[in-house]
Amino acid sequence: MTPAPPPHRRYGLDIETDTSLDGLDATRAAIVAVAVSTTRGDQVLLGDETDILRRLDALLAALEPGVIITWNGTHFDLPFIATRATLLHVSTGLRLGEPVLWPPPRRPGPYACSWGRHRHLDGYRLYRDDFGRTLQVSCGLKPLSRLAGLAPVEVDRSQIHRLSDEQMREYVASDARLARQLVDRRMPVAYASADRAVPPPVPPHPAAPRGAEPGPSPSPLSPTAATLT
Repeated sequence: MTPAPPPHRRYGLDIETDTSLDGLDATRAAIVAVAVSTTRGDQVLLGDETDILRRLDALLAALEPGVIITWNGTHFDLPFIATRATLLHVSTGLRLGEPVLWPPPRRPGPYACSWGRHRHLDGYRLYRDDFGRTLQVSCGLKPLSRLAGLAPVEVDRSQIHRLSDEQMREYVASDARLARQLVDRRMPVAYASADRAVPPPVPPHPAAPRGAEPGPSPSPLSPTAATLT
């Protein structure tokens, strides 16, 4: 099947987590910063974690439908956000093709992620699957950015919690921007690697009154019987 034309709008997304704990463990470490990078500029969210998640969801909902671009977001950023949102009881438009598990299990095939009206594309997976394997080079965001002639902001990742607000803004915005710029260089072909859209969960049927006759089973084409495609 020929992929749909790539949206003109692409949004880089990156998160930073509290490294004073275990910044890689979503059951313990809070999200301390999020950046969304667009061609019009970068927006950085800092402050209370619950507020960050709610503002992020509102920001993405206000953007025109497009593609959210992450770097290893399939295995880190998006499951991390989903886990933190669940623990904090924050509702968002983020949808994963499988139940939230932390740490997310690795498997050969890709996971499906989407956020509201946006598709998702993991730039790391895109580059690793062809460029990295063919040339045997690192597809980490910083090394690949330098190889491409871009200038990443670099810090000691184990000391993220010691950054000032201004340093944090520069760092997280840089990562979101680099992810978008690197994938932009592979468009429109790269759009074929975007995750399939994940439909919203189907609400459960209300329980039938006691003694009532069971209703007909949903047809294969009804929304209640829809499957992930």
